[in-house]
Amino acid sequence: MKYVDEFRDSQKAKALVWQIEKLSCLLDKHIKIMEVCGGHTHSIFKYGIEAVLPKAIELIHGPGCPVCVMPKGRLDDAIAIAQNPHVIFTTFGDAMRVPGSKTSLLQAKAIGADIRMVYSPLDSLKIAKENPNKEVVFFALGFETTAPSTAFTILQAAAENIHNFSMFCNHVLVIPALQSLLDNPDLQLDGFVGPGHVSMVIGTEPYQFISQYYHKPIVISGFEPLDILQSVWMLVRQLVENRCEVENQYRRLVDNKGNQLALTAMNTVFETRQDFEWRGLGDIPYSGLKIRSEYVQFDAELKFTIPNLKVADHKACQCGEILKGVMKPWECKVFGTACTPETPIGTCMVSSEGACAAYYKYGRISVFGKEGVGI
Repeated sequence: MKYVDEFRDSQKAKALVWQIEKLSCLLDKHIKIMEVCGGHTHSIFKYGIEAVLPKAIELIHGPGCPVCVMPKGRLDDAIAIAQNPHVIFTTFGDAMRVPGSKTSLLQAKAIGADIRMVYSPLDSLKIAKENPNKEVVFFALGFETTAPSTAFTILQAAAENIHNFSMFCNHVLVIPALQSLLDNPDLQLDGFVGPGHVSMVIGTEPYQFISQYYHKPIVISGFEPLDILQSVWMLVRQLVENRCEVENQYRRLVDNKGNQLALTAMNTVFETRQDFEWRGLGDIPYSGLKIRSEYVQFDAELKFTIPNLKVADHKACQCGEILKGVMKPWECKVFGTACTPETPIGTCMVSSEGACAAYYKYGRISVFGKEGVGI
């Protein structure tokens, strides 16, 4: 565990915090930094990072949780497929308790639908082989992080000529989402902590538009405490030096060109949709993936009849504003009362990457400099 411990060294963390504070004093302004990925949000709260940063620096939580950005209508479509008596519906565990307009996948399972949690789309393919008389559907969701595994599984199914297997594709793309945020006049940001896992696939080059067109710095970051603190330090240093660049803190795993094998598989199997609905962000052009016509036999969206309706969020739920970064979870009226992980009203309280779940799980823990010890 020595390698992991090195990324959680409290003395190095204190040194980085001191450097960040020293630099932030040179700016003499309030600094807003958005961490795009939900994994970063959970690390920030787990290790008390937000509490140790100077008061001049505010961390804004972005729409990098793939389950959270799923609109209710698409979830209702998934549930409609799952309730087909001839279907075995497979999904990652995060999606099970996400509330649709009337029910959730977990509730549908409780009343008889054959819904199974899997760890990989290849698990679903195995289930299809073992149940030739059933249609097996995998709930494919996530950013570019998980899209390659979906693509490789479809290629494997095609190679093995498996006919009772399909995907309900809900993969989304991070770059159009960031552009939508940057075009929002209500959200004034000074920089971004970029998503490490997505960048392992797409590389750092696609983010150049953020620095070149919108004149904002971005640092691709790892997920350990020192990763995030170093990324914040790199961002503040760019602001002090009046630079706007794409920097890569996560060089141990992220290459500038990305993972070419994964990108090739994605481009072979998927094409972009003309538009796709995001919870909170609305319709974003060319932000979602769909299965190409060459692999239409694996497209559950065409294989089954689905409602395909847009459904408004619960009136009390403000997940949309939280995903856009214009509201913090505790500002939602139902946070921690009517809406908890056991009784979620919105998606942000359900997912392991949701901002509300992070605040609820870690937000009440006292941290570094107070009763407890952070980092």
